[in-house]
Amino acid sequence: MIARIAIAAAALALSVSAFAQQPPGERIAGTVEAFDGHMLTVKSAKGGEAKISLADKSDVFGVTKATVAEIKPGAYIGVGAAPQADGSQRAIQITIFTEQQRGVGEGHRPWDRPNSTMTNGAVDQTVTSVNGPVLMVKYKGGEQKIVVPADAVIRAYAIGDRSELKPGAHIAIPRAAKKADGSYETNRVNVGRGDVVP
Repeated sequence: MIARIAIAAAALALSVSAFAQQPPGERIAGTVEAFDGHMLTVKSAKGGEAKISLADKSDVFGVTKATVAEIKPGAYIGVGAAPQADGSQRAIQITIFTEQQRGVGEGHRPWDRPNSTMTNGAVDQTVTSVNGPVLMVKYKGGEQKIVVPADAVIRAYAIGDRSELKPGAHIAIPRAAKKADGSYETNRVNVGRGDVVP
């Protein structure tokens, strides 16, 4: 019995270790060249072509321009920002998530730009200041004071569908898993509406 428990514990440790070592998915951004309902062909912004198969239950989110006035208390947002000397964060980019996305990536961590942070959480309150609107964003384990300057880029997600994946549409896939044949697979696509590039 003890031997079986030891073997099970070792197998669990190996599976957890393997999961932790799995490479994060790749971000793919570009324009749609073709979509057959399952396979998406994208001309990558980095050059070249990428083929991405969409899982059966993939989410498609439309991305639109938004304003700071649309960020209400209780909204779940993601903020890419630059840390300030006073401990606040100066927003560079803000994303207003759909209710379906509440909780995604919650927390405060380094962003993918140099000397920047990403904060995902719920807006606790909004106030005004001489430097622009200020948002208090709370997440499990903490909160951040976010100053929103006039040049911050603000986008909002909305529930979309596959019909929006038309040739010429701007798309971004946050995490695409690369397959052995060089193609990718994903369960989420963000598509820009109008002239928005997600």
